[in-house]
Amino acid sequence: MDTTWDDEIGGLLHELAAVQGELLGLLDEKRRLLVKTDLVGLAAMHDREQAIVGRLQSCHERRAQLLVQAQADALPADSIRSLAAALPVERAKPLRAQLVESGARWRLLQHQCLANWVLAQRSIVHLAQLLEIIATGGKPRPTYGNGPPSGQQGALLDQAA
Repeated sequence: MDTTWDDEIGGLLHELAAVQGELLGLLDEKRRLLVKTDLVGLAAMHDREQAIVGRLQSCHERRAQLLVQAQADALPADSIRSLAAALPVERAKPLRAQLVESGARWRLLQHQCLANWVLAQRSIVHLAQLLEIIATGGKPRPTYGNGPPSGQQGALLDQAA
């Protein structure tokens, strides 16, 4: 086996760890901006987000290249984890630790993304409720009942107003 496999995999995992760390910081900052409803700050994050997406894409492409090269060398090519496991134990041990850490960071990233998504969804529901209050003049029409419909009209949607 070529002695550079552990270096190649280690380099990929090192870059991935750096990108994951930056992404965690970015998601934390984004959550704080969502809580503060800082639209200017959120818009300013776009370029940083795109840079991280580019770096993640680069890691993905590098991973794919390593797996193609591994397949050409008759090594396991279904995942970086299986490729690292095929290395001699003394060379694979630090890589296994990096793989475990990377997996843990991905789970944390998934949780952070979900938290931000829930926060954004709640903001959307809040805005929808505000629009409904404005549209109906603050007096909701009864959903059920046999009586006549409410005589209240909203100024936003009614042309008569």
